[in-house]
Amino acid sequence: MTDIVSKEMFSYLNDLSNNNNREWFIENKDRYELVRKGALAFFNKVLENLIKHDEMEKLKFFRIYRDVRFSKNKTPYKTHFGCQFIRYGKALRGGYYVHLEPNKSFIGCGFWAPEKEDLLRIRKEIEFDGEHFMEVIKDSNIKKYWGEIYEGESLKVAPKGFDKKHPYIKLLRKKQFVFVRNFSDEKVFREDFVKQIAISFQAMRPFLDLMSTTLTTDLNGESIL
Repeated sequence: MTDIVSKEMFSYLNDLSNNNNREWFIENKDRYELVRKGALAFFNKVLENLIKHDEMEKLKFFRIYRDVRFSKNKTPYKTHFGCQFIRYGKALRGGYYVHLEPNKSFIGCGFWAPEKEDLLRIRKEIEFDGEHFMEVIKDSNIKKYWGEIYEGESLKVAPKGFDKKHPYIKLLRKKQFVFVRNFSDEKVFREDFVKQIAISFQAMRPFLDLMSTTLTTDLNGESIL
């Protein structure tokens, strides 16, 4: 199991980006299989580190084949490797993500597309105790490794039923609650890249713990599981 991202992986992805068609992909299938194997080994190393401080269920290594049915972009292949890391059970909410792509690598943590019921519950918690929510996302370790919460998608107006003059209206308008940390290619190829991912993900625990508690209780703090 490797804990280093190879330059050959990015060389292949660059070539795929410039030759995104079925004929080239088939001709270079051996290269694909080799770099895919390396990516999976790297993602398993990330999971191995996550297990040291969190309860994890599995990883989901996304296919390189694009679903073009509802997309204007009809190129058949993704030009990155992406992997989601799923926490264990109903009580542990949120997840981790690693994205490997030339000049566009990043890691993410949180809630990219929360379900309607979860989004309402999060907003209710912010409405009730936005100060505590803000304290958590401003945690010193989170700030150190992640910076500010991802801007992402937001409503232009207050959500229905919420005060547009609420002191935390910017948070209430959010449709995503995620943190993103970008990495240059130079940093991706370093031997300590997998360690940087591990440190970054562990720093997010206060946020994930808060959100897990929020999404598994009602406004009175009673468990809904």
